[in-house]
Amino acid sequence: MGLKTNPRRPRARNANGTPRKKPVDWEGQEQTRLMLWLKGEANRGTAVGPAHANTYAVPNGGSRHGLEAAKMKQQGVRSGVSDLVIAVPRGGYHGLYLELKATPPRDAELAESQREWLAKMEEAGYCAKLARGIEEAKAVIREYMVMSPTEVAGGRLPVLSGSEW
Repeated sequence: MGLKTNPRRPRARNANGTPRKKPVDWEGQEQTRLMLWLKGEANRGTAVGPAHANTYAVPNGGSRHGLEAAKMKQQGVRSGVSDLVIAVPRGGYHGLYLELKATPPRDAELAESQREWLAKMEEAGYCAKLARGIEEAKAVIREYMVMSPTEVAGGRLPVLSGSEW
């Protein structure tokens, strides 16, 4: 039998020749824990619970092969879009856009595109917040979800285009 070769690229090395450690996705780990917390809140029937079924993640981050990144951009991926959207209207807002950074000291700076997106969403009538760490994110969601539901003034105008569902 011949020697098996590793089809993966070898890991980059430090100046002293030792392999570099794999980067840790601290933010992703905290976002996963936050979603598990929201699921628990839903199971317990708390005021925060309804957020779980109406929260979705926006897969804008991460590194991708160039062709995949170009394809996603053509499909509408936008730089700076917040990590989580809670599609529950509260406190006069249409919903909540939450940009989550890892708990300090593992947090990253807010990119200019993220700052611009948060400002754009605020102008459009959404609550847009930055949370540094899971505890701050929980506090934002708790505060938002106990606000009274947003009321629609007047009737909604029908959109006649599109197919029945």
